[in-house]
Amino acid sequence: MAGIPAVSHVLPSLDIIRELVARGHRVTYANDPAVSELIAPTGAELVPCTSGLPVADNDWPADPIAAMGLFLDDAVQALPQLRAAYDDDPADLYLYDIGAYAARALAESQNRPVVQLSPTFVAWDGYEQEVAAQLRQLPGADAYRARFARWLAGCGASTTDVDAFSGPPARALALISRAMQPYADKVDAGKVTFVGPCFDASAGDGGWTRPADAENVLLISLGSAYTRQPEFYRQCLAAYGDLPGWHVVLQIGRYTDARELGSIPPRVEVHPWVPQRAILAQADAFVTHAGMGGCGEGLLAGVPMIAVPQAAEQFMNADRLVELGVARRIDTPDATAGALRAALEELTTDAEVARRSAQLRAEALAEGGTSRAADLIENMLT
Repeated sequence: MAGIPAVSHVLPSLDIIRELVARGHRVTYANDPAVSELIAPTGAELVPCTSGLPVADNDWPADPIAAMGLFLDDAVQALPQLRAAYDDDPADLYLYDIGAYAARALAESQNRPVVQLSPTFVAWDGYEQEVAAQLRQLPGADAYRARFARWLAGCGASTTDVDAFSGPPARALALISRAMQPYADKVDAGKVTFVGPCFDASAGDGGWTRPADAENVLLISLGSAYTRQPEFYRQCLAAYGDLPGWHVVLQIGRYTDARELGSIPPRVEVHPWVPQRAILAQADAFVTHAGMGGCGEGLLAGVPMIAVPQAAEQFMNADRLVELGVARRIDTPDATAGALRAALEELTTDAEVARRSAQLRAEALAEGGTSRAADLIENMLT
């Protein structure tokens, strides 16, 4: 497995890695040592591959072409590291995260099978015209594509077309519920299999205890990256801090100091990080940034969601949750205490929302998750 050190890209596939190790396979995981503590419990051997991506300080450029350029830069510097580790000991199968271009280049140069593990939605028939073509019109896009093409021509990859290389290879596993995929009926089923979120089934069994006097539990989390939102957290405290019968768990991340929030109501607990799946397993509602990981966890838990998107595909994800009938979308500037409270009351008193949440939970579980993903990967080894 090869990945990038963004937590939202590491967590989705960890249980697959753990399962493959448990089945007796020798598994290595090439990634930055910064995420070694996440990888170690899987039993996979860490292959250090330092990354230049700005995940530590979350200093991503706003310009999408500049952001894409960072991933290309990272692939260019990562490939020699991967070659040093795998040229004399090639893998029988390479798994790679969508951001780890170098791993696909390495696999193709060694003529080894390669499988993409996508933690988010994949391209569909028409994606080129509807999305990619717009990106190609942005300033700097031509220079970026030319640089990408030069790298592909010289790195040993057999796929030298930039658009083809950036998309799924001949085989990809989408680690999301099919319900979250835009235009799912236009995705090439011969290449992509939706296995649903692949989370440790036991993760929800411990790590957090629901207070005995809590009639309802609300989890609020903006994930791991875009969490510097003290005003939003203050609005959440005003909305839910005195809501009768509700116990609130508020995750504020490492970029916000709890002292910035003022007085914390007695029925609210505030933490920089929480065992999210353990809490969701016991929760009644979820305020989320609508990252794909959070969406998957919310669907598996069968809880209604208030989506407050912060960046990237989260806006599309939020709209999709609304379309599915299990969420309300509130953009950050509109996230007043009144709007947040009204959304929670509407969601948790709507019988149709409860029915749809239960239905989507059942569908997500039926997709097979970790065991199905591991089965499919094993089939590629035979």
